[in-house]
Amino acid sequence: MLRYLLYLLFLAAFILASCKNNIPSPSTMATDIPNTNPTKNYTYLALGDSYTIGESVPEIDQWGVQLAGLLRTSGLAISNPVTIARTGWTTAELAQAIEANKLTQTFDLVSLLIGVNNQYRGQSLETYRIEFEELLKTSIRFAQNNPSRVMVLSIPDWGQTPFAQGRDTQRISQEIDAFNAAAQEITQKAGVTFINITLLTKKAAGDASYVAKDGLHYSGKMHQEWAQLALPVAQKLLK
Repeated sequence: MLRYLLYLLFLAAFILASCKNNIPSPSTMATDIPNTNPTKNYTYLALGDSYTIGESVPEIDQWGVQLAGLLRTSGLAISNPVTIARTGWTTAELAQAIEANKLTQTFDLVSLLIGVNNQYRGQSLETYRIEFEELLKTSIRFAQNNPSRVMVLSIPDWGQTPFAQGRDTQRISQEIDAFNAAAQEITQKAGVTFINITLLTKKAAGDASYVAKDGLHYSGKMHQEWAQLALPVAQKLLK
């Protein structure tokens, strides 16, 4: 009997030792388990007017769509933008459209480009300031309440396009500069990045390839330059 008990004790000790040897070390557990997390697929919301929707150019040429493509090429997986924009919209009309859309989703990146129609219709700078600030707050909410995930683009200078011939182009440029100065002040105060594309649009005065067929809006070539200017900003915001 004693010999049998000793045999059972020896067998139990052997089994315990074998199990202990099969337990992986912490370093083995950390390195051997494959990373099953999928690549982050960023989302993007573009808010604006005709310049955002790309009036007179194919959808693929819209600056927001081109930006998403450039980001993907750089290694950042991002969807093409969800776009809330329409030709002719002022700040008030964009705000109304956002409310009517009842969008509840939040996004990793939000862009805002609005104000040219406020200037075109002769609305006051003070009205623009008030309504733009509210739209910026809305943009930040869509960006998960994170100002560092929002970028604002300046208003293009349509006074440099063929459509403006016969008008007071100097006055147009001065008013747009004033609207942009207000937008930049509000944007920077909120901790949001402001991107100046207005200087690029002044090229339209001497190069027809930057202008769409309607003589007022911009070609895919100009949209590409906006996207390239926004690219390093977007990369920084997402990383």
